[in-house]
Amino acid sequence: MQNTIIYEQPLNERMRNFLRLEHLFNHIEFRSQDTLEWDCRSTLESLLEINDLLSRSDLKGELIKELERHSLMLTSLKDNPAVDENRLNSINNDICDLLIKLRDNGYQPGTQLKNDELVTSIKQRISIPGGTCSFDLPRFHYWLNQPGITRKQDFIKWSTDLEPIKKSIYIALDMVRNSAHPTKEKAETGFYQKPIESTLSCQLIRVFLPSVSRYYPEISGGKHRFTIRFMEESTTDSRPTQAENDVDFKLQCCSL
Repeated sequence: MQNTIIYEQPLNERMRNFLRLEHLFNHIEFRSQDTLEWDCRSTLESLLEINDLLSRSDLKGELIKELERHSLMLTSLKDNPAVDENRLNSINNDICDLLIKLRDNGYQPGTQLKNDELVTSIKQRISIPGGTCSFDLPRFHYWLNQPGITRKQDFIKWSTDLEPIKKSIYIALDMVRNSAHPTKEKAETGFYQKPIESTLSCQLIRVFLPSVSRYYPEISGGKHRFTIRFMEESTTDSRPTQAENDVDFKLQCCSL
Protein backbone atom coordinates (compact mmCIF):
# COMPACT_ATOMS: atom_id res chain seq x y z
CA MET A 1 0.00 0.00 0.00
CA GLN A 2 1.65 3.20 -1.25
CA ASN A 3 2.33 6.15 1.06
CA THR A 4 1.20 4.12 4.05
CA ILE A 5 3.07 2.90 7.12
CA ILE A 6 1.84 -0.39 8.59
CA TYR A 7 2.39 -1.05 12.29
CA GLU A 8 1.95 -4.60 13.55
CA GLN A 9 1.39 -6.00 17.02
CA PRO A 10 1.37 -9.78 17.63
CA LEU A 11 -1.05 -11.03 20.28
CA ASN A 12 0.62 -14.34 21.09
CA GLU A 13 4.14 -15.73 21.46
CA ARG A 14 3.94 -17.72 18.24
CA MET A 15 3.28 -14.59 16.16
CA ARG A 16 6.00 -12.68 18.02
CA ASN A 17 8.58 -15.30 17.08
CA PHE A 18 7.32 -15.54 13.51
CA LEU A 19 7.58 -11.77 13.02
CA ARG A 20 11.08 -11.69 14.49
CA LEU A 21 12.20 -14.44 12.14
CA GLU A 22 10.61 -12.69 9.17
CA HIS A 23 12.43 -9.47 10.12
CA LEU A 24 15.77 -11.29 10.21
CA PHE A 25 15.17 -13.15 6.95
CA ASN A 26 14.20 -9.87 5.26
CA HIS A 27 17.39 -8.29 6.59
CA ILE A 28 19.42 -11.14 5.10
CA GLU A 29 17.57 -10.82 1.76
CA PHE A 30 18.51 -7.14 1.58
CA ARG A 31 22.10 -7.43 2.80
CA SER A 32 22.99 -10.50 0.75
CA GLN A 33 22.58 -8.56 -2.49
CA ASP A 34 26.12 -7.29 -1.97
CA THR A 35 29.28 -9.03 -0.81
CA LEU A 36 31.03 -6.04 0.78
CA GLU A 37 32.65 -6.69 4.16
CA TRP A 38 30.02 -4.83 6.20
CA ASP A 39 27.15 -6.49 4.36
CA CYS A 40 28.71 -9.89 5.08
CA ARG A 41 29.15 -9.04 8.75
CA SER A 42 25.53 -7.92 9.02
CA THR A 43 24.23 -11.01 7.17
CA LEU A 44 26.17 -13.38 9.42
CA GLU A 45 24.93 -11.60 12.55
CA SER A 46 21.32 -12.06 11.36
CA LEU A 47 21.94 -15.76 10.63
CA LEU A 48 23.27 -16.20 14.16
CA GLU A 49 20.23 -14.41 15.60
CA ILE A 50 17.95 -16.75 13.65
CA ASN A 51 19.81 -19.75 15.04
CA ASP A 52 19.54 -18.30 18.53
CA LEU A 53 15.77 -17.89 18.15
CA LEU A 54 15.42 -21.44 16.83
CA SER A 55 17.38 -22.86 19.77
CA ARG A 56 15.31 -21.04 22.41
CA SER A 57 11.97 -22.65 21.58
CA ASP A 58 10.38 -25.35 19.46
CA LEU A 59 9.76 -23.08 16.50
CA LYS A 60 9.77 -26.00 14.11
CA GLY A 61 6.90 -27.54 16.09
CA GLU A 62 5.07 -24.20 16.21
CA LEU A 63 5.35 -23.86 12.44
CA ILE A 64 4.02 -27.37 11.93
CA LYS A 65 0.94 -26.58 14.07
CA GLU A 66 0.35 -23.28 12.25
CA LEU A 67 0.69 -24.78 8.76
CA GLU A 68 -1.55 -27.72 9.69
CA ARG A 69 -4.26 -25.25 10.74
CA HIS A 70 -3.90 -23.36 7.49
CA SER A 71 -4.03 -26.55 5.43
CA LEU A 72 -7.24 -27.65 7.15
CA MET A 73 -8.78 -24.24 6.56
CA LEU A 74 -7.85 -24.30 2.85
CA THR A 75 -9.23 -27.81 2.46
CA SER A 76 -12.55 -26.68 3.94
CA LEU A 77 -12.78 -23.96 1.26
CA LYS A 78 -12.41 -26.30 -1.72
CA ASP A 79 -16.14 -26.41 -2.48
CA ASN A 80 -16.61 -22.66 -2.11
CA PRO A 81 -17.44 -21.24 -5.59
CA ALA A 82 -16.02 -17.84 -4.62
CA VAL A 83 -12.54 -19.30 -4.15
CA ASP A 84 -9.91 -19.58 -6.88
CA GLU A 85 -9.45 -23.34 -6.82
CA ASN A 86 -6.13 -23.33 -8.72
CA ARG A 87 -4.57 -20.81 -6.36
CA LEU A 88 -5.96 -22.63 -3.34
CA ASN A 89 -4.50 -25.94 -4.53
CA SER A 90 -1.15 -24.31 -5.29
CA ILE A 91 -0.85 -22.81 -1.79
CA ASN A 92 -2.03 -26.01 -0.14
CA ASN A 93 0.48 -28.07 -2.12
CA ASP A 94 3.28 -25.72 -1.02
CA ILE A 95 2.16 -26.10 2.59
CA CYS A 96 2.04 -29.91 2.31
CA ASP A 97 5.55 -29.99 0.82
CA LEU A 98 6.86 -27.84 3.67
CA LEU A 99 5.11 -29.98 6.27
CA ILE A 100 6.84 -33.08 4.90
CA LYS A 101 10.23 -31.39 5.37
CA LEU A 102 9.42 -29.98 8.80
CA ARG A 103 8.05 -33.28 10.13
CA ASP A 104 11.17 -35.17 9.13
CA ASN A 105 12.89 -36.10 12.43
CA GLY A 106 16.25 -35.79 10.70
CA TYR A 107 15.63 -32.17 9.79
CA GLN A 108 17.32 -29.87 12.30
CA PRO A 109 17.43 -26.26 11.02
CA GLY A 110 20.64 -24.37 11.67
CA THR A 111 22.88 -27.43 11.87
CA GLN A 112 25.24 -26.10 9.21
CA LEU A 113 25.86 -22.94 11.24
CA LYS A 114 26.24 -24.80 14.53
CA ASN A 115 28.82 -27.21 13.11
CA ASP A 116 30.97 -24.61 11.36
CA GLU A 117 34.23 -23.82 13.19
CA LEU A 118 34.57 -20.28 11.81
CA VAL A 119 31.00 -19.39 12.72
CA THR A 120 31.47 -20.85 16.22
CA SER A 121 34.53 -18.65 16.83
CA ILE A 122 32.57 -15.57 15.68
CA LYS A 123 29.57 -16.44 17.85
CA GLN A 124 31.81 -16.62 20.93
CA ARG A 125 33.00 -13.05 20.36
CA ILE A 126 29.96 -11.33 18.85
CA SER A 127 28.35 -10.36 22.18
CA ILE A 128 31.51 -8.43 23.19
CA PRO A 129 31.49 -4.77 22.06
CA GLY A 130 33.88 -4.63 19.12
CA GLY A 131 34.72 -8.27 19.73
CA THR A 132 34.84 -9.24 16.06
CA CYS A 133 37.46 -6.72 14.95
CA SER A 134 40.47 -7.94 13.01
CA PHE A 135 42.95 -8.43 15.89
CA ASP A 136 40.38 -10.45 17.88
CA LEU A 137 39.40 -12.70 14.99
CA PRO A 138 42.15 -12.78 12.34
CA ARG A 139 40.53 -15.84 10.75
CA PHE A 140 37.30 -13.89 10.29
CA HIS A 141 39.30 -10.96 8.88
CA TYR A 142 40.93 -13.37 6.42
CA TRP A 143 37.54 -14.77 5.36
CA LEU A 144 36.07 -11.27 4.87
CA ASN A 145 38.89 -10.53 2.42
CA GLN A 146 38.29 -13.62 0.29
CA PRO A 147 36.64 -13.17 -3.14
CA GLY A 148 32.94 -12.30 -2.97
CA ILE A 149 31.95 -15.53 -4.72
CA THR A 150 33.68 -17.56 -1.98
CA ARG A 151 31.78 -15.79 0.79
CA LYS A 152 28.51 -16.10 -1.14
CA GLN A 153 29.00 -19.86 -1.45
CA ASP A 154 29.61 -20.10 2.30
CA PHE A 155 26.41 -18.18 3.00
CA ILE A 156 24.46 -20.55 0.76
CA LYS A 157 25.97 -23.50 2.64
CA TRP A 158 25.13 -21.98 6.05
CA SER A 159 21.55 -21.02 5.16
CA THR A 160 20.35 -23.92 2.99
CA ASP A 161 18.84 -25.84 5.91
CA LEU A 162 17.02 -22.68 7.02
CA GLU A 163 15.08 -22.40 3.73
CA PRO A 164 12.09 -24.56 4.85
CA ILE A 165 11.78 -22.36 7.96
CA LYS A 166 11.95 -19.20 5.89
CA LYS A 167 9.36 -20.36 3.35
CA SER A 168 7.06 -21.59 6.12
CA ILE A 169 7.28 -18.25 7.97
CA TYR A 170 6.50 -16.29 4.81
CA ILE A 171 3.49 -18.46 3.89
CA ALA A 172 2.09 -18.52 7.45
CA LEU A 173 2.34 -14.74 7.91
CA ASP A 174 1.01 -14.02 4.44
CA MET A 175 -2.10 -16.08 5.14
CA VAL A 176 -2.64 -14.47 8.55
CA ARG A 177 -2.28 -10.97 7.09
CA ASN A 178 -4.75 -11.74 4.32
CA SER A 179 -7.33 -13.23 6.69
CA ALA A 180 -9.14 -9.89 7.22
CA HIS A 181 -9.84 -6.62 5.43
CA PRO A 182 -8.83 -3.26 6.93
CA THR A 183 -11.65 -1.15 8.35
CA LYS A 184 -11.77 2.62 8.83
CA GLU A 185 -11.61 3.63 12.50
CA LYS A 186 -11.23 6.77 14.62
CA ALA A 187 -9.25 7.18 17.83
CA GLU A 188 -10.81 9.93 19.91
CA THR A 189 -8.07 12.16 21.36
CA GLY A 190 -5.59 9.53 20.27
CA PHE A 191 -7.11 6.61 22.18
CA TYR A 192 -8.81 3.50 20.79
CA GLN A 193 -9.94 0.31 22.50
CA LYS A 194 -11.72 -2.72 21.11
CA PRO A 195 -12.84 -6.01 22.68
CA ILE A 196 -11.86 -9.27 21.03
CA GLU A 197 -14.74 -11.63 20.39
CA SER A 198 -14.45 -14.83 22.40
CA THR A 199 -15.19 -16.87 19.26
CA LEU A 200 -12.19 -15.39 17.44
CA SER A 201 -8.53 -16.09 17.96
CA CYS A 202 -7.02 -12.75 16.99
CA GLN A 203 -3.34 -13.26 16.25
CA LEU A 204 -2.16 -9.99 14.79
CA ILE A 205 -3.22 -6.33 14.94
CA ARG A 206 -2.26 -4.12 12.00
CA VAL A 207 -2.63 -0.33 11.99
CA PHE A 208 -2.40 1.64 8.74
CA LEU A 209 -1.43 5.31 8.82
CA PRO A 210 -0.49 7.73 6.03
CA SER A 211 3.27 8.17 5.80
CA VAL A 212 2.75 11.93 6.38
CA SER A 213 0.93 11.35 9.68
CA ARG A 214 2.39 13.09 12.75
CA TYR A 215 1.47 10.08 14.88
CA TYR A 216 2.53 6.51 15.51
CA PRO A 217 0.59 3.87 17.45
CA GLU A 218 1.55 2.14 20.68
CA ILE A 219 -0.47 -1.09 20.66
CA SER A 220 -1.05 -3.41 23.58
CA GLY A 221 -3.40 -6.33 23.86
CA GLY A 222 -4.35 -9.66 25.31
CA LYS A 223 -7.00 -12.34 24.88
CA HIS A 224 -10.01 -10.11 25.58
CA ARG A 225 -9.19 -6.63 24.26
CA PHE A 226 -6.54 -4.41 22.76
CA THR A 227 -5.81 -0.71 23.00
CA ILE A 228 -4.07 1.75 20.71
CA ARG A 229 -2.60 5.05 21.82
CA PHE A 230 -1.49 7.39 19.06
CA MET A 231 1.65 9.22 20.08
CA GLU A 232 3.30 12.34 18.74
CA GLU A 233 7.04 12.94 18.82
CA SER A 234 8.30 16.49 18.44
CA THR A 235 12.01 15.67 18.81
CA THR A 236 13.91 12.49 19.63
CA ASP A 237 15.26 13.92 22.90
CA SER A 238 11.83 14.65 24.39
CA ARG A 239 9.16 12.28 25.70
CA PRO A 240 6.38 11.52 23.17
CA THR A 241 2.87 12.67 24.10
CA GLN A 242 -0.53 11.22 23.27
CA ALA A 243 -2.38 12.96 20.44
CA GLU A 244 -4.85 15.63 21.51
CA ASN A 245 -6.80 15.38 18.24
CA ASP A 246 -8.90 12.54 16.87
CA VAL A 247 -6.87 10.25 14.63
CA ASP A 248 -8.33 8.49 11.58
CA PHE A 249 -6.67 5.20 10.72
CA LYS A 250 -7.30 1.78 9.21
CA LEU A 251 -7.35 -1.32 11.37
CA GLN A 252 -6.92 -4.97 10.56
CA CYS A 253 -7.59 -7.69 13.15
CA CYS A 254 -6.05 -10.81 11.66
CA SER A 255 -7.51 -14.10 12.79
CA LEU A 256 -7.04 -17.45 11.11
